[in-house]
Amino acid sequence: MALVVQKYGGTSVGTTEKIKNVARRVARTKDAGNDVVVVISAMAGETDRLIGLAHELSELPDEREMDLLLSSGERASAALLAIALRELGYPARSFTGRQAGFITDGAHTKARIKKIEAKNVLDALKEGMIAVVAGFQGVDELSHDVTTLGRGGSDTTAVALAAGLNADVCEIYTDVTGVFTADPRIVPEARKLKAVSFEEMLEMASAGAKVLQVRSVEIGMKYNIPIHVRSTFSEEEGTMVVPANKDMEDVVVSGVTYDKNQAKITVVGVPDRPGIAKALFDPIAEANINVDMIIQNVSQDGLTDISFTVARTELPKAIKVIENVVKEIGAQKFITDDTIAKVSIVGVGMRSHPGVAATMFDALADEGINIIMISTSEIKVSCVIEDKYLELAVRALHRAFELDKEGS
Repeated sequence: MALVVQKYGGTSVGTTEKIKNVARRVARTKDAGNDVVVVISAMAGETDRLIGLAHELSELPDEREMDLLLSSGERASAALLAIALRELGYPARSFTGRQAGFITDGAHTKARIKKIEAKNVLDALKEGMIAVVAGFQGVDELSHDVTTLGRGGSDTTAVALAAGLNADVCEIYTDVTGVFTADPRIVPEARKLKAVSFEEMLEMASAGAKVLQVRSVEIGMKYNIPIHVRSTFSEEEGTMVVPANKDMEDVVVSGVTYDKNQAKITVVGVPDRPGIAKALFDPIAEANINVDMIIQNVSQDGLTDISFTVARTELPKAIKVIENVVKEIGAQKFITDDTIAKVSIVGVGMRSHPGVAATMFDALADEGINIIMISTSEIKVSCVIEDKYLELAVRALHRAFELDKEGS
């Protein structure tokens, strides 16, 4: 008997008919002799609907109230799936994040899990139940307020719960059949990968791939939890996310990813003296705004310009912070640009193969695409470009690295 944690995304439970389909799939896993824990997302579109309602009332809704509001979507899905399972004759019990034992810090809308006290879930399994857990949420250890884990947080719920329960595998069910070399909607020739390393998946997720949330991959890598990304609507095998092996390292680039949710802030005329970067970025960090790329120009006459990128959805909040910081540090002004996007290439084989970045730059140049910012790691190269060229860039890079060919 294995312990299987399954996670179903919003498109998998978008209607009651789809919830019935998920219930049948969960039942088959149970019939195979497994203990089953299911983590569920809100029904497709529900989170956006709730966000829309909040923004009809406030331009910047209070984050504590947003967490309480948004957590309701996953709770509804969990209860509905438990009802569907019971209708099929399978004992099931649903749990909120609090009831499942997810204890978090107090960073509303992007809380981090501190510990999992999964006694209620374990008790349900001992009783022969299928445990259905509302994803994306927990409870603040100090205030006991409801918290949420950020968009895509149900992935993190699932992998963290798999680690906490010492599960044999965590299956992430979605509307795609696995992880591809690029978005098939942009590149029809994109191939499904049989396996990717935790490191590659981490870079892909951080670079914009929507298949898995970054933190879920971090947890999987830390606790060595195999993650199987597969489709709710197909029986075919998906993509395994596992530790890197030699075969993976033979492949130079595994995939091309992109992120449209990008905005650039440039602070102009910054006094070039020690402590300025701290004075600029500390308030941004305190506001729980994640910064991606940072570029500082060469100083002239004691002044410099600093550019950095944030998620486009966080730009309004970042602007409010920067308005005060610019005055405090004596900078001249700041400029924002929300017409950018990020395109990246990822592959563990990049460590041992020179010239990868040059090939990327050549491919973009051949298409007349200007590079605004560049960021690199051992296994990733990212470029910020104008968002109107994004799809062209993805196709050009997929072609340049011959990712349509098996073993490329």
